[in-house]
Parts: sequence; structure tokens; C-alpha cells
Amino acid sequence: MYDICIIGAGVVGTNIARELSKYQIRVCLVEKEEDVSCGASKANSGIVHGGYSDEPGTLKAELCVKGNRMYEQLNKELNFGYRETGSVVLAFRDEDMKTLEKLYQYGIKNGVGGLAIIDGEKVRELEPYVSKEVKAALYCRNAGVTSPYEFVIALAENAITNGVELKLNTAVVGIEKVEDYFKVITNKGEIQTQYIINAAGIYCDKISSLIGIDDFHIIPRRGQYVLLDKEQNYLANSVIFQVPTELGKGILVTTTYHGNLMVGPNAEEISDKDDVGTTEDVLENIVKTARMSVPDFDMKQAITSFAGNRPISSKKDWIIEESRVAGFINLIGIDSPGLTASPAIALKVAGLLKQAGLELRNKKDFMAYRKPIIQVKDKNFKGDINSTNPDEHIICRCEQVTETEIIDALHRNIAIKSIDAIKRRTRAGMGKCQSGFCRSRVKEIIARELHIPVEEVTQRGKDSPGLPERAKRGKYIKL
Repeated sequence: MYDICIIGAGVVGTNIARELSKYQIRVCLVEKEEDVSCGASKANSGIVHGGYSDEPGTLKAELCVKGNRMYEQLNKELNFGYRETGSVVLAFRDEDMKTLEKLYQYGIKNGVGGLAIIDGEKVRELEPYVSKEVKAALYCRNAGVTSPYEFVIALAENAITNGVELKLNTAVVGIEKVEDYFKVITNKGEIQTQYIINAAGIYCDKISSLIGIDDFHIIPRRGQYVLLDKEQNYLANSVIFQVPTELGKGILVTTTYHGNLMVGPNAEEISDKDDVGTTEDVLENIVKTARMSVPDFDMKQAITSFAGNRPISSKKDWIIEESRVAGFINLIGIDSPGLTASPAIALKVAGLLKQAGLELRNKKDFMAYRKPIIQVKDKNFKGDINSTNPDEHIICRCEQVTETEIIDALHRNIAIKSIDAIKRRTRAGMGKCQSGFCRSRVKEIIARELHIPVEEVTQRGKDSPGLPERAKRGKYIKL
């Protein structure tokens, strides 16, 4: 019998798990995929938003601002990668100025710090490579970038260190309320729990329907991106937005936490929640639109495309509440800025559990610190692809990933054995050659360290769906 079962090991579920691991309760975290952060949490912009985009008084606005201010301390504790860069929302036309003023007023009411409307000349001082057509911008000092999948991994590892039980490859297929507890039926057996937290992202409607709550539905909204080589990162110092539309925050240009240039996403409502493919015509439009902000990025330096599906709810705002079924807490439609707000969402859920009657007593031995996997290489680093020293043996040339880093990732407290799981933890395979050099080497290390045949090492895990379709050849994507 668990006190709490959290369904979904994305950024929201793992933040909740880590927060609840501070208390003397028994928690399990259930995930249908072969690893944590396999949904929208790994396929998003990685932007820590300032909090000026959402209407004052909404949960989105409140929790975005609170979550934003938690990142610096969380990164000190968990070492996942966060950098405050600031952001600009560009205005190209006189009518865009009304939008900037509206966003500015939203930000002031939401309590966002470091906001100012600046003229075109000041914009180009901050961002020398933006379009000469830019008339003004809303500047926000508090925005930043993070590595979203590393954030989720760090949260999960730390939660497990503090007693949370992670159940991977475990799909929830039924839920029954039995007197004062729940039976959670999975493909791997039954879990008994007093409380359920539905943090299943685009599948939150499916999970909710298992207990008889079907008064909302989730529409997947796909966002496609193009990722360029680090040689292009000089083109953006901050997160560069255009004025938002009714479908979202629009096409952005930014550097990722690890220094690639990234453009996207679009926003397209689709019917298949698992479809994270990319298409040439959409990517072409993304590139064309991004060039309005930063005209001169070189698409010959594009190294890959990717997509993620955001959970758009039929409700206007996020729903975070104990449902009409006592003990069943729903998190509905947590789309952007869900990554930013996720630490604050966890605090809100802990408060809901207290209101529902769960006693939360602090652990005296809670361990807040989590050691990083990726080791920063300074100018004295002596890496070599032929070295016999694991600390210096380079496995991935593009990202300078060593054998020691891969071994470290494999022997932590999340059982992994796929190439993609190693990629998310170490960046092996994320460089210009997109694992052309290191894939076989990573595969051999996984097999050796886990004492399994090489044939059992897969790209994504045997229980995962097939690889998504990508726009592989054409005018804009260079393999």
C-alpha cells in the first residue's frame, strides 16, 4: 500500500515526486515508457519563461512566476543545467506595440521582475543580429534556458534517492476505488494507494476516464523544431520571441542550454497523440518565419529536427485540483509554460494533499543534492578516442563525452539500457554527426556494463513505439 501513486514521469510528475520525497510517506512514480522524460518534457523549447504571457489571475500566470524564481536554487541542488539569459518579444509593426504594452501590463500584474519596453536601437545593442525591421521589444531579464530532459532525470534520481519507487514500462490500464483506497491496474500487476496524482500529460484525459471522470478532453498540439550546430549560437544572446498568436508564443530563436541554435515551434492540432514526426513543408515555414527575427542563420548548419505534442485542454486554464472522486488529484492541460511552472505546481499539489487529509511530516534525512553526470571540460582536458583511461577516453567526439560519463549514467538509480537514454544523460549522439561516430561505441559500453548481449541494446527500448518520421532530405534539413 502506497500513500501516493503519481502517474506520469514527465517534468510535472517528477517535480511532484521530488517534492513529496521530502516527507515521511510512501510514494511510487509510474511511467509507461522505458525512461523518464519521454514525452513533451524532452521535446520542447527548454525556455524558463518570465511570466508575462498569461492573463493575470490564472493558474498559469501565478505558477509560472513562482516556478521561474525556483530554478536557480534547484539547479544548485540538482545540477541539471540552467542559465538566465533574458528574453525579448519583437515588434515589427505599429500594431505590435499594443501587444507589447498588453504583455507588459500582464507582467506587472503577475509580479514579473526586470520588464521594460525598449526601442529598436536598444534591441540591436542586446541582439546585434536581429532584423533591422524591429521597431521595439518587450525585454524580460528573468527568462532563461534549461535542459528539460536533464531536469526531469535529475528530479527523478533525487526522488529515488529519497525513497520514491519508480516503475518504468508500466502502463496504467484500469483504476478502481475500493472503500478508502485505489487499485491501480497496470500491465505489470496491481498497485494499491490512498491517493492518485494524474500527471499523465497528453494522456491525462485517458487516465481520468478510468475512474469515470470524462468531462474534458485533450487535443495534442504538435510543435516542430529545427536544431542547428553550435557554430550558429553567436546569433542569439537571449530568447527571441515574436508577438504571440492565439495558438501560442509563436516562432522563437534561441540558444539551447548546451549552446545549439534552435528555431521553432509551430502549433498544429493533430489527432494522433503519438505522432511526433516532422514534415518539410512545416519546417520550411518555421525557417521562413524565424528569419523575420534573425535573418542570417545558415541552414547548412542544421543537424536535426524534432517535435513534441503539448496537451491542450478543452478548459481555458490549467486544472489542478482534487477531483470529485476523493483522493484523485487531476492535473489537466499542463501546456506551456508547464516546464517553467512545474516546481511551483509540485508545491500546489502538496498543499492539495494536505487539504485532502494526508499528513506530511518532514524527513530529517532528506538529501537535496544530486551529483551531475556531464563533467565540464576545461582547456586542460586531454581527451582522446584511443585513450585507455576512462576519464579521458572520448566516446562521442562532437560533444566530448567520455567513457566515465556513460558508465556513471548506467550505474545510477534509474535502470536504463537504451542508446537514447544515454544520449539524454550525457549528450552522446547529440552533436553534428548525430551519433554516426559514437552509436556503436555507446552500444558496446551499455552491453558490457549491464552484462547483456549487444543485440539487446536498442535505440529507445523494446517497449517503446517506433522511431518518429523526420524530414530527412530537402532544402532545409541536412543530415
